[in-house]
Amino acid sequence: MAPAPAQNLEFALADAAALAQAAMEQAVDFCAGKMALDGRAAVQAHLRQGDRVALGYLSYGLAERAAEWLGAWDHDVKAVYLFDCDATPDDVCFGEAKQPEHLHLIVWTMRKTGALSSMLEALDRGLAQAWAGLMGKSGLTTMLDAQVIDDADVQNSLDCGALLSSLHTRPLRIWER
Repeated sequence: MAPAPAQNLEFALADAAALAQAAMEQAVDFCAGKMALDGRAAVQAHLRQGDRVALGYLSYGLAERAAEWLGAWDHDVKAVYLFDCDATPDDVCFGEAKQPEHLHLIVWTMRKTGALSSMLEALDRGLAQAWAGLMGKSGLTTMLDAQVIDDADVQNSLDCGALLSSLHTRPLRIWER
């Protein structure tokens, strides 16, 4: 007999911290592999120096894990996108972009629900703790900026739904059903 939906949500929320820690470890390994670095300490050193390439690989790895988990947990999730809203093109061109400590996702779902919002909040807390542990920072309370959109948002180009068809700021699709 399958647990009731409320029990599933409670289990998933409790598991979010463990998932976030595992996602961070996998993202560090992904970053180390892509940059040919020798382990966690080397990745940490690059991140602390503000290496945007290292941060890009780490962000991609985290986004991929988070998207897979959300898609497995909520069958209404259609796709997950990664986007960068912290820097203007001029900032990036001239190397002046600040080092973001947020993972910006667009989660396209068939319907927006409180359960999905709760999952994203729990994942956010877990990722903030994992990032703080990796970087040796305390006081970080949020890391995930997830914008939830539905079919109406995409069809009517509302809010972040407009980004999916943008010519200039299109987000990167990380996962889709």
